[in-house]
This record gives sequence, C-alpha cells and structure tokens, in this order.
Amino acid sequence: MREADGVELAPLTTMRVGGPADRLVVAETTDEIVDAVREVDDADEQLLVISGGSNLVIADDGFRGTVLRIANTGVEVESADDCGGVHVRVAAGEEWDDFVARCCVEGWSGVEGLSGIPGLAGATPVQNVGAYGQEVAQTIASVRTFDRQEQRVVTFASADCEFAYRHSLFKGTPFRGGGRYVVLDVLFALRPTELSQPVGYEALARGLDVELGARVPLGDARDAVLEQRRRRGMVLDPADHDTWSCGSFFTNPIISGNAFEQLTLAAADRFGADAPPPPGWPTEGTGVKTSAAWLIQHAGFDKGFGMPGPAALSTKHPLAITNRGDAKAADVAALARQVRDGVLDAFGVELVNEPVFVGHEL
Repeated sequence: MREADGVELAPLTTMRVGGPADRLVVAETTDEIVDAVREVDDADEQLLVISGGSNLVIADDGFRGTVLRIANTGVEVESADDCGGVHVRVAAGEEWDDFVARCCVEGWSGVEGLSGIPGLAGATPVQNVGAYGQEVAQTIASVRTFDRQEQRVVTFASADCEFAYRHSLFKGTPFRGGGRYVVLDVLFALRPTELSQPVGYEALARGLDVELGARVPLGDARDAVLEQRRRRGMVLDPADHDTWSCGSFFTNPIISGNAFEQLTLAAADRFGADAPPPPGWPTEGTGVKTSAAWLIQHAGFDKGFGMPGPAALSTKHPLAITNRGDAKAADVAALARQVRDGVLDAFGVELVNEPVFVGHEL
C-alpha cells in the first residue's frame, strides 16, 4: 500500500479537473483495499474511491478526506467448457479494455461491444456500463464487494445487483457520503466462441457491412467498435482534447409514452411537421427511451459548442463535455448546466448527468 498527502486528483481522471486530496492511498491487493476502507471508516473520515477516474468530475477545491485508488490486479479462469461457458474472475483494478482485448483473443464472447471504454473492471458493474447493444449486466455472474456498513466481504449474484440502465445496487446505496459497497472483483460468464454476439446496433452493422443480428469474428467486432468510438472521440488520446471527457455526459432519458408524445409535438412546433421526429425506443413497461444527443443538438448546442472556451462540447459528438486543455471543474459544471437547462426549456425533458460530481453539483 502506498500513501501520499496533497496529491492533485486531476491527472487521475479522464476529464482532468479537480483539486488535491488530503490523502491518497493506492491499494494494490484485495486485502489492502479492505484494510484501507476499514481504517478510514473507523476514523470516521470521508472516503472517495477512484477506479479509472473516467466517471468523475471532482471539485476544484479537491477532496477533504482520503482518496482510495483501486489497483489490485489479476484475471483468473475459474471454469471453461462448451456447456457451462467460461467463468473468469477479474480484479477490480484491472484495465477494462485490456480485459476485453484478451476476451477477443481467447474466444470469450459477450463483451466485445464494450471495447475502448476507459476505466477499470471494478467500476463496470457500478454503472452497468453499456455500449453498442451490450451491457455488463448481460455477462456478470457475481460481484464480490466489501460492505462498509456491515464491515464484511459480501458477494452478490447478478440477479441481486439491481441492474438497470446505467444503474445498479452499488450506485444506488449511499453510505457516509459515498457508496456502501466497494467492488473487489467481478466474475464474468462468457461464451466460448470465436464469433461476436448478434450485432444489435445499426451504425456498427453498417461499419461491418452486415445485417443487424449477424455474428462476426470477435476481432472484427472489436475493431469496428473502436473505429466507431474514435469517430466520436470516445477512445482516450492525450493529444486529442475531444477525448478529455467522461464520455457521454448525460444518459438517454427514459420518459413516459405521454411525455414522448409531447416531445414529438414540441419538435414539430419547433422544426415543422415535415421534420424527422425525435428518436424513440420502447423500454420495459410503458417508458420510451429517447436520445440525449438529439435533444442537445436540436436545442441549439451543436458539436464544438462553447469553443474557444476552456470547456466545450466535443467537436466529434455533442453528448461529450470536454476539457480543451485548461478547464476547471467549475467550467465543466457551468457548461453542463447550460446544456441541461437549454434542453429543458426547449423540450421539457430534464437531462441527468452520467458522471458523478464530487464536492459540487449541477
């Protein structure tokens, strides 16, 4: 375990904003993670757990307490057969995209659509990370955590994780200003095949030149996903400020059927009856998911909005708020509020931020 005081947190996040921590602890084993959490909670101090930092906007004042950086590693195949599939236990501190790349090489299908997503494996169940028709809930068998309230290790089967769109039990259970559960490792249940799962995303199918529902070699699927993400500035590149972001800043709203009808009418009033309507996809129950990117663009916030300011929408994708090189957390928050409020004024739909704000809020 390594410790240091007054460490700047901005370099530990993909948005690259945020002030210093009172104390930073880097835990390189599961036992060190548990010991560090226990020590902080026993002292009744504030705790912030940082994984890959890809979903955090930390305040310019920093964090008054201990920041725990997860750095345990290990990928272990627990079982592998044609009938039961491949069960792989992944330490929370493993780089997520390194694991996805290995899956594609080994012939473990189920996460290839999640290629290129920054961050660590332990963060994926918290947010129920998803992209291009896949989400980790589809392949997670169980999640092993440290329960800060009960002060013990607890394993959750997938069915008990309360997975939903960009949500889980681990995200929705607060404790002392943070999360109750600290993820230690994740058990994935993957399919032993050289082919991808059915392609369920139209742009991805076009890039692969296949029909929706087709299956392609895992390597081809990964390459196509990475290409799609690069076009949108969603693959980290230190030289490209469009990638200095938290990825998609707002989740796609899920609204009632009646609210979607009102949104369609508002769009027709604004753009004319002959204009294409807002996109909508039925969800479980009576809800309709619509596109946050569509709402942002059609509310008047196009790619590059905010430039030449320190924070701006990506020049490649309107859903990403980016640091153009010297932005502060306050700049990011101000732009996010402007976009959120503008969409609400234009269409009556309130966007919800996907990244977690630490020490400030929208």
